[in-house]
Amino acid sequence: MSQAFTHQHRKAFWLAAGLLGASGVLLLLGVSVGSTGFDSVLDLRRDPQALLIVSEIRLPRTLGAWLAGALLGLAGAVAQGLFRNPLADPYLLGSASGASLGVAAAMALFGVSPLATHWLARVGLTGAAFVGAVLAVLLTLLLAKGVQHTLRLLLAGVIVGVVLGAITSLVLLLTPEIMQAMQSFMLGSTGLVGWTACAIMAAVFAAAMLAAWMMSHALDGLALGEATAQSLGLPLPQMRAALVAVLALATGTAVAQTGLIAFVGLAAPHLVRSVVKTTHGRLIALASLMGAVLLTAADILARGLVAPQELPVGVLTAVLGGTYLLWLMHRHTGRGSGL
Repeated sequence: MSQAFTHQHRKAFWLAAGLLGASGVLLLLGVSVGSTGFDSVLDLRRDPQALLIVSEIRLPRTLGAWLAGALLGLAGAVAQGLFRNPLADPYLLGSASGASLGVAAAMALFGVSPLATHWLARVGLTGAAFVGAVLAVLLTLLLAKGVQHTLRLLLAGVIVGVVLGAITSLVLLLTPEIMQAMQSFMLGSTGLVGWTACAIMAAVFAAAMLAAWMMSHALDGLALGEATAQSLGLPLPQMRAALVAVLALATGTAVAQTGLIAFVGLAAPHLVRSVVKTTHGRLIALASLMGAVLLTAADILARGLVAPQELPVGVLTAVLGGTYLLWLMHRHTGRGSGL
């Protein structure tokens, strides 16, 4: 038992080291890939204008993709532990649909009015997305009558997501002039991430990681069953509420800055568990690193595959993540077990 624990601990350490190393390499690649393809960072140092592009556009964008992926990976690990469901993803509580509705409503109400410039400068679509995501989660909690019943919370999140998604479609139908602008948000993009967005995501990630790590023993207890967790003396209602808050904050912040990016939060914990079996404390940290690496790599591919044109990063993550999950399902079906 001790040897097995030591072996898994060593694997977790090397996985973390590998993901950190990959993050460094991807950061270097990210500042080197632009609309003209690949540029050497050493060559850019001789051109002040090119250096400005790197420091003000490429570097914050790459770092923003890393932070957004880390937030989604963290939220995915929390969601799967909280609902005890390996198919749970960060958008399960309706935050994605709420963010989409917030952005669509903001564009419909202010996009063609004289107040548009003033309102968007003061609050912005980022604020509308975040407010929409938070309100959607609060609506889910209201319908579920709190966090005491996990299944009720899960069903309420699905219902809220469907209803808000339908309302968003209705808003787009009534105001077709905003469809093109909404497309960027709904397909996911890191193109508008700047240093302010990076600072916001970094602060939220630090707070969410600390809170999730401190409550990871509750997720370990829930993995053994609700009755077992209660017998261990864990204050489950309070910890569930706190974990839902962490999930909503991490997801809402990522969605507000980069739009709807699929599969990163769902696939990151799966990839970690396929390599190492560990406690939720380490799983959350490793899933954050895995999500950061996945989204940063996808963002670089989205920029470089068909340069000077750019693919929506959300489409790329959906294709890659969907392919991975299909392969995973096929492998486990062959073994006669589920995900």
